[in-house]
Amino acid sequence: MTNGLMLGGLYILMAVMLILGMLMTRREPIARTATFALCWIAIFGAGFILFTFRDNLGWVWQRVRSEATGEPVRQGQELRIPMAVDGHFWVNALVNGKRIKFLVDSGATMTTIDRAEAEEAGVEVSKSANQIVRTGNGFVRVATGTAGRLSLGTIERRNFALHVTESDDLNVLGMNFLSTLKRWGVEGRWLVLVP
Repeated sequence: MTNGLMLGGLYILMAVMLILGMLMTRREPIARTATFALCWIAIFGAGFILFTFRDNLGWVWQRVRSEATGEPVRQGQELRIPMAVDGHFWVNALVNGKRIKFLVDSGATMTTIDRAEAEEAGVEVSKSANQIVRTGNGFVRVATGTAGRLSLGTIERRNFALHVTESDDLNVLGMNFLSTLKRWGVEGRWLVLVP
């Protein structure tokens, strides 16, 4: 017999003895006694389930917090990002230590941030916006830049090339970041990133 089986069996035996002892001392109608018995069985059943999954409760808490706040769930080195209500995957990454919210977009070739946030984060930006790129919203003029460090959870990239745009409506984490990963993909409502 393993220790886990002995502990589980002991827990069940104690619960049954407590319920039977409680029922034997009560002089109530049978319907009321049955109701009490079912309540106690439910209470001990819930306790047994919590005891059984005690090692997984930290992971469950991470998932609940992730659903509420959008923060990634960490499983070892793997990051799981929940799908937002709008159907997209949003992440908070650190660019040179500054927190910036990005839309994860596998259709974007380059990671792009706006000029104001690039300056606040200390990103080295070329003097002029001399490149024109095609986006889903049309053509946009961009400058090139380099972030000393871009980190997302446990994933960190140094001297990371990106585009800097004058529009301030959207920051995009593109394929130049995703392609540096060992694996990435969508599993149900979760974006999975493996460094």
